[in-house]
Amino acid sequence: MSQAVKLSGTDLFNGRQFLGANKVLVLDEQGTVLDILNRADAGDGVQLLDGMLCPGFVNTHCHLELSHMQGVIPEKTGLPAFLTTVMTQRGTFAVDPTAAMEAAVTAMQQEGIVAVGDICNTTTTLPLKQNSPLYYHSFIECMGFIPAAASQRLAQSQEVYQQFRALNGPRHNSSLVPHAPYSVSAALFELLAGLPDNAPLSIHNQECAAENELNLYKTGAFLDFYQRFGMDISGFTAPQTSSLQACLPYLANNPLLLVHNTFSDSADIQAALQRALPVYWCLCPLANLYIEGRLPDIMLLRRMGATITLGTDSLASNHRLSIWAEIQAIQAQFPEIPLAELLQWATLNGAHALGIEGRYGSFEKGKQPGVVMIGDGGTHIL
Repeated sequence: MSQAVKLSGTDLFNGRQFLGANKVLVLDEQGTVLDILNRADAGDGVQLLDGMLCPGFVNTHCHLELSHMQGVIPEKTGLPAFLTTVMTQRGTFAVDPTAAMEAAVTAMQQEGIVAVGDICNTTTTLPLKQNSPLYYHSFIECMGFIPAAASQRLAQSQEVYQQFRALNGPRHNSSLVPHAPYSVSAALFELLAGLPDNAPLSIHNQECAAENELNLYKTGAFLDFYQRFGMDISGFTAPQTSSLQACLPYLANNPLLLVHNTFSDSADIQAALQRALPVYWCLCPLANLYIEGRLPDIMLLRRMGATITLGTDSLASNHRLSIWAEIQAIQAQFPEIPLAELLQWATLNGAHALGIEGRYGSFEKGKQPGVVMIGDGGTHIL
């Protein structure tokens, strides 16, 4: 008969709230949650640990493909300049891209991350995801701002998507998603909106002021960006609204993960919350500070009832892939946010956003969410 594993720490966070130091988490040998008991009722063999116990973290936004670009781009260049460097230098390798990705995955596991929403533009990460202990949702990005090329761009992305879709199973899922409002034409948005069984959606949202400026006035830094890459946008007419409000109608058919949200205001948040289907707001604070030197209005999102998740973005825009480091960055700026709320963003909310709450995100009977111990020395996966 298999032996149950009994763990007790300085506190136990179950995905929603702290239960106190008197609780014991009971797992089977495969990590499936069997029960949560009072210590007096748990019997012998309880392992007493010097740290809080928490379900494994869910990183809802990552770019593993860019791991080899760590340290390449200076901080605080602003998003258009950052994107220009990514596009012109991502194909040059000072380090081995495969080794860099493998090291990034190992680091994420050690930091307590058990599930990842990973942005993919190529099939580079496919080998990593075959038999990985981590769960991945691969968001295959489609982009193209020239309307006449919309069908061709969709076909190219579908070729990549079909290869990821072949991996779909207990530890992998995939969907075909728009990159961002400044890189997807209305024609391409319409094609993507018509795809069946394509959930959840993810989109980079309002990461910089220039994105809204483009949609409001057809001015700003993105015009120089398009010129730099020889893109004729004479056919683009500014919708005269924020970028989010312009693209929301195309995103109505599936649950939606909005990523970054650095320049989202109350009107944008309200517009998104009026959707019939769920919307999740992914924060990547360390990447926002790295690129733009600014954080989203997190307190506004909270006040308006937004469901928040956390991501790390890429090693091109961050120094490490650690959800706990993202939590600490938020705590440094907003110490009034309770730790239990931040941990729910990092666990159960993220699991809901990726559609994997049946297995991940909380300590509930029958789930296998992984166990992280949070102590003075950081996080440790158990």
